[in-house]
Amino acid sequence: MSRIRPAKLAARLESGDEPFILDIRPRTDYQTNAIEGSHNVPVYQELRQGDESALRDRLGEIPHERDVVVVCKMGMVAKRATSLLVDEGYDAATLLGGMSGWTGYQNGSLGYKLRSLLWKLR
Repeated sequence: MSRIRPAKLAARLESGDEPFILDIRPRTDYQTNAIEGSHNVPVYQELRQGDESALRDRLGEIPHERDVVVVCKMGMVAKRATSLLVDEGYDAATLLGGMSGWTGYQNGSLGYKLRSLLWKLR
């Protein structure tokens, strides 16, 4: 399954090669902190419980002609959404570390730097 690191996503956003950023977190989390230009389809709880129908019902909101980057809290539930999207013919990737990873990247936190090092070692 495809994954994208926060630094790579930031580079794509800056270059104008913008993917469709699908944030699946609950609306209140999205309203508190989100990646600029992202789109909220709040199906996190359903996917977390193994119910894919909520996301399937909203596939019409996700463009097929663009790469899709799926975002959740830490990246785990986004993997499930990414898998579903790939099965449906989308070119989709999971944001490594989710919003936690993105925020750590934006802030240059030590935790993000350590996680980034581990990702490189894989």
